[in-house]
Amino acid sequence: MSDRAQSFENHARMVPAYHYVLAALVFAVLIWSVMRLVADPSLDRVMVVLLAVALILTALFARGFPMGVQDRVIRLEERLRMETILPEDLRPRIGELTTEQLIGLRFASDEELPELARRVLDGELTDRKSIKQAVKSWRADHQRI
Repeated sequence: MSDRAQSFENHARMVPAYHYVLAALVFAVLIWSVMRLVADPSLDRVMVVLLAVALILTALFARGFPMGVQDRVIRLEERLRMETILPEDLRPRIGELTTEQLIGLRFASDEELPELARRVLDGELTDRKSIKQAVKSWRADHQRI
């Protein structure tokens, strides 16, 4: 993983072999198999279409399951981090933060986390994107899935 400075604009992780090559190949197989099924219907061709759909689902789950685990780990890490960083008046409210909000807050530096958490808890910032956009001092995450 690169050690270049992260920001809202460049923090998303794209894996070209997965996001572009694999996706294109699997969808090409699906399109090809559907075209062959329409041109000359048979049980064998139906099975090939089902196999192509199964490949797409496998690719989606292969990405989705680890991301779900990553979100749970981020939730735990951020709750623990907040227990030590947030001022006493905000600590009891940590449980009010949603997983989506915690994921957005993970990029905030230790210095700006209390103020951003307060803004989130007060309803000023609600979704992951707006929280990330409000971060001024970005805390990079180079170990994401």
